[in-house]
Amino acid sequence: MISEVRRRDYLQAMQVDTWLPRVALPFAAPSRPECLKPPLPMAAPGEPAPAEIEPTPVSAPSPAPERPAVARETLRSRLIAPEPRRETIVEAAPEAETDATPALASEAVPPPRFTLQLLRAGACLVLVELPTGEPFASRDPAYLLLKDMLRAAGLPDSPQQVGDGEPIRWPLVAGRRFGQGAPLDQGPQAALDYVQGVIAVELEQQPSACLWLIGEPAIRFAGEADAEACNRELNIEGLGVALAMPGLEALMEEPARKAPLWRAMQRSMGRWKTV
Repeated sequence: MISEVRRRDYLQAMQVDTWLPRVALPFAAPSRPECLKPPLPMAAPGEPAPAEIEPTPVSAPSPAPERPAVARETLRSRLIAPEPRRETIVEAAPEAETDATPALASEAVPPPRFTLQLLRAGACLVLVELPTGEPFASRDPAYLLLKDMLRAAGLPDSPQQVGDGEPIRWPLVAGRRFGQGAPLDQGPQAALDYVQGVIAVELEQQPSACLWLIGEPAIRFAGEADAEACNRELNIEGLGVALAMPGLEALMEEPARKAPLWRAMQRSMGRWKTV
């Protein structure tokens, strides 16, 4: 855009006295009224000069047309980045259970792993967890602690192994199958049935006044309880009364647990001392 003075200089250089745009120019200064008057006709000599013609009023230049609202919204939507599309995750409906579903679920649960030793000390049967997974040796710290517990309870401190003396290991055999059929069930329920069956066979041969369950695996798979049952008596169907005790390794690592155990043993001591 040039200034008004320079525009007039350009028009004068081109010998243009008056210049009017064909359309209204945006931001242009309004035209001067004297420039809009038509030129007077030349009068002949001796004739009076014609009267001046009134100029036709000229309206102010119309403003630039306003952009439609729809166009403005379209332009605005193009300038603003669209929001990322959010995908809705729909969970699939659970499939109907079939007869094969329980078998697959049991295979997915790994079998429990533990090693227990069944001993007899006087009128009591002792089912104890083997901390190392191997039978006790005469100088093992865990075995020495067990001897101290038996001696404090008034029982023989040299417990005898029952049966063939082999520990109860679970799982029995890894990967055993019955011919070409399904694998052998070695889940928690099968382990509980097996351990209780071994104890029941021994009780049929020689009854027991009380069953000691030492260690969490012994409490769980013989007493059908958890570690919270420690230092309490349990009435087990088919096996009689049992006394739940912490594991030997736990007693060695946490000596403070020996006092509650001793109080529980004193409460149950009458069961085997009267035999």
